[in-house]
Amino acid sequence: MTKLRMENNVKLAQTRAAIALLAVTGLALAGCASGSRGGDAGAESGAEAGTELLQTTPAAKSDAEKVSWNSTYGELASLDPIKAFNYPENTIVANLCEPLFQMQPDFSVQPNLATESNTSDGKVWQLGIRDDVTFWDGTPMTVDDVVFSINRHIDPAEGSYWGGGVVANIASVEATGDNEVTITLKTPDYTLPSSLSTIIGVVVQEDQRVAAGENYGNPDTGVMCTGPLQFTPGNWKQGQSITLDRYDGYWNADKQARAKQVEIGFVVDPTAIANGLATGEIQGSYDVPLPALGQLLTSSTGTLFAGQGMQDMAIISTGEGLFGDPAVRRALTRATDRQAIADTVYEGTGTVSRSVVPQSAWDAIDGVAELRDTELPDLSFDIDAAKEELKAADVDLTQPIKIAYPSERSFYADILNEMANGAKELGITLEPTGVPSAQFGAFFSDPEARKGFDGFVTTNYLSAPDPLLHLISVAKTGSDQNYAKFSDAKVDAALDAAIAEPDAQKRAELTVEAEALIMAEQPWVPINDLAVRMYMDNSITGAPASFVYLYYPWAADLGSAE
Repeated sequence: MTKLRMENNVKLAQTRAAIALLAVTGLALAGCASGSRGGDAGAESGAEAGTELLQTTPAAKSDAEKVSWNSTYGELASLDPIKAFNYPENTIVANLCEPLFQMQPDFSVQPNLATESNTSDGKVWQLGIRDDVTFWDGTPMTVDDVVFSINRHIDPAEGSYWGGGVVANIASVEATGDNEVTITLKTPDYTLPSSLSTIIGVVVQEDQRVAAGENYGNPDTGVMCTGPLQFTPGNWKQGQSITLDRYDGYWNADKQARAKQVEIGFVVDPTAIANGLATGEIQGSYDVPLPALGQLLTSSTGTLFAGQGMQDMAIISTGEGLFGDPAVRRALTRATDRQAIADTVYEGTGTVSRSVVPQSAWDAIDGVAELRDTELPDLSFDIDAAKEELKAADVDLTQPIKIAYPSERSFYADILNEMANGAKELGITLEPTGVPSAQFGAFFSDPEARKGFDGFVTTNYLSAPDPLLHLISVAKTGSDQNYAKFSDAKVDAALDAAIAEPDAQKRAELTVEAEALIMAEQPWVPINDLAVRMYMDNSITGAPASFVYLYYPWAADLGSAE
């Protein structure tokens, strides 16, 4: 998922939390509380120094008959939740199929289809399950549906895109009461409720899944879920749009959808998106393309909102060549003017990363800011410090560093050219290498595709609002996003200690210790943290502004501004 370059320049001023930016005329912010998918995402937009990015927008004043939205990344491939691992699928499925726990706009995780979770050892978890939930056809959701849905990720025949990581640690899932499910893990994991706020915890109706067979999740069959919006077969017009209808039997009266119908289009051309939003033909969109920002900032028909993000842009090492040496990666980070990238490539809509974990995820956790300031290595732009780092390199520095990027996304070339300038200061050569997008996508799944390259770009996001889970995904031996086969016994031990710690505060502190070890090695070189850009027509309001729209039913909050 790649963002295109923006033609509107906004100057950046960074706070200690790396989240407050200079004011941009027309951009709405407020003082609210604070895998790779191979894709691109939005970038942070600005506010006055000390002003934090939004989590929510003003609540709807009344119901709306119909809202027209757009999916910037185009058409989804399937409605099957276990195949939702990217922007088009997740953004839509989040409104239809609900998880046991739910991520909120402030990045907290709350019980949802589950009423509670209990564990004494981090391995055996008892989950209370609601008894007042129905599927769209009016039949009750049962514990058997819950067990079936989680087991789909474990069953190789189902082909879940979520089969690694947390799922690989599940030993069994059983119904242990009329309203209780017990999940037994192979090793302790005190973050399980956070993972169950993602697709891993989504519940579908077993009967409909079995009856649909190979047609499950397609336009003619769809899915059967419990969410506030429902899909009716025939309402997915391939190549054009998908329409979701309000489910009037939704179990949570306080969260019933405010729009009777939400139509989500698949327009991907930045100019067409900008024109559609400016004229009101499209009433809203997440991930507003960068080229559209200048036009929409001056629009009188709607508002461009800047929200807290959980996305970052980074360079991933393949473990090969010069870039496979941690000293070279550390040196390149210090030699790259990442502020210039924020200012010129992201046009002031990014902030310099201090870690592979975006800052907003940490801002939601109390009591660790000072510890992170103490423990994390200095990554600031400093050529002399970079040269010192390079002295520890144990590779042939005369060899070039080949970094791949999707050739259709020229802004990635601009980022890599800035890194190449820093490399030149160090006396080494970095070669940005464009690869067709169809070929580049295989970098995230096929080691053969990565052969001959030292690294490749990504714009990545956290699936769950827990820094520990992302660090495990990136740096644990054998983890799903550890593309360099990075393995460090100290890192593994630190991550294992953190996830097995029952006390939340102590677990956060142990996570910082693990983060510091990882950032000293940098299997991923972090460039910029990115925020959400969302536009809404003046006629509607209510959608969350923060980066929860992949797992939270954002469209249910949309309603009339009148």
